[in-house]
Amino acid sequence: MAGLAEVTRDVLVATHDFCTHTTTVVVGDEGGCLVVDPGITPAELADLAEALARRGLHVTAGLATHPHWDHVLWSRALGSAPRFATSAATASAAAGRVAGLAEARSVAPDVDGDLFAVLTPLPDGVRSVPWDGPRVDVVEHRAHAPGHAALVVAGVLVAGDLLSDLEVPLLDLDAADPLGDYMAALGLLSALVDEVRWVVPGHGHVGDAAELRRRLAADRRYLDELAAGRGDDDPRLTPGVAEDWLIRDHRNQQAAVAPP
Repeated sequence: MAGLAEVTRDVLVATHDFCTHTTTVVVGDEGGCLVVDPGITPAELADLAEALARRGLHVTAGLATHPHWDHVLWSRALGSAPRFATSAATASAAAGRVAGLAEARSVAPDVDGDLFAVLTPLPDGVRSVPWDGPRVDVVEHRAHAPGHAALVVAGVLVAGDLLSDLEVPLLDLDAADPLGDYMAALGLLSALVDEVRWVVPGHGHVGDAAELRRRLAADRRYLDELAAGRGDDDPRLTPGVAEDWLIRDHRNQQAAVAPP
C-alpha cells in the first residue's frame, strides 16, 4: 500500500497495487476518521491502520460505496466502528456474501471472513453519513451495482467504481436497464461539477476539476459507442495496456447491450 496522500486537509487517499484500488479517509473531529472502501489484503489493511495511528487518527465510521467484494473488506486493526452502506447495497452484499468472500479469498486468502461485508444500512431518507465529522453527502444511484453511493465532502467527489481513468464504465448487467442506469448516474454526478475540485475513483488516480469533466465526457462517449455495438477504440482498452479482465468485461457488455 502506498502511504496516505493528502487530497485536501480533510481527505486522504491510499492507493493499493490490486487494480489500483483506492481507500479514502475523511478526517473528522478530535482524531476520528471515516474510512471508505478499505482494501485489499490483510497486510495492506494493517498498514492502513498503522498509517492512521501515526497521524493520531482512529476510525469512528466506515463506509462501503457498493457491495462488490473489494469494497466490503475490513480488519480488526481498524476497530469495531459501524460500517455504513445504502440499504440496497447492504442487502446485495448480504445476499452475495458467500460468493463474494470466495472471490476475495481467491485474491487474498487470509481475508477475515467474520468481518467481511458486515454493513449497517444508512437510514432511509438520510442523505449524509451519520458520523461526527465533516458533512459527507451521499449520492445514491444504480450504476455498476445495486445501491451504489458516491460521496461529496469538502469539494471532493469520492466516486466509487465510476469515473476511472483506467477502467471503462462497467455495467450492472443484472439490472433491467444497465445503460440507462449508468447514464442517469453520470447525470447526477455532472450536476456536482461546480462544487467539486477533486475526484477520487475507486480504481485509478485522483483527478482535478478539469479531469473530472474529461472523465464524464469519456464515459458518456463510451456508453454511446457501446449502445451502438462499438467502443473498442476507448483508450482505456488499449491492447497491451488494459488488463485482460477489463477487455473481457467490455466484450461481455457489447454482447449484452448490442442493438438487435
